[in-house]
Amino acid sequence: MTVLWWHWLSFGLILIGAELFIPSFTIIWFGLGACFAGLFLYIAPDSAISLQLLVWTFASSVFTFLWFRLLKPRMVDKTTAGMSQEAISGEVGMVIKANSGPLEKGRIRFTVPVLGAEEWDFISADTIAPGDYGRVSGIDGHVLKVERKQ
Repeated sequence: MTVLWWHWLSFGLILIGAELFIPSFTIIWFGLGACFAGLFLYIAPDSAISLQLLVWTFASSVFTFLWFRLLKPRMVDKTTAGMSQEAISGEVGMVIKANSGPLEKGRIRFTVPVLGAEEWDFISADTIAPGDYGRVSGIDGHVLKVERKQ
């Protein structure tokens, strides 16, 4: 039996479909490699099976490498969206830029990063001067609500 281009394509689609049941996000790259081997065989139909396997192995390796080195590190969620208010409420930091009123933003710095950042914009009903300490009472979008620490 000879291997046809659509055999590789079917094998690739089966592997890609298996990713739905085995959520490792690695099988998909072998599936894409098989699809690439099918495309290669479509272009060069007289290729030996050993060359087809080599193309599949190489393409799968390249796709896997590109995923882990280039794409996955860029997909890290660096936002604080969806973080619970309880994770930051009560934290105390030092004001480094004063707010001049309830609608004016100030800047507060924490000694230990809070939700991935040492400095945050804040709003407060009180005017808090630089050097004063503030306690986080809530979050309004990506801006903290801060009260002057007594």
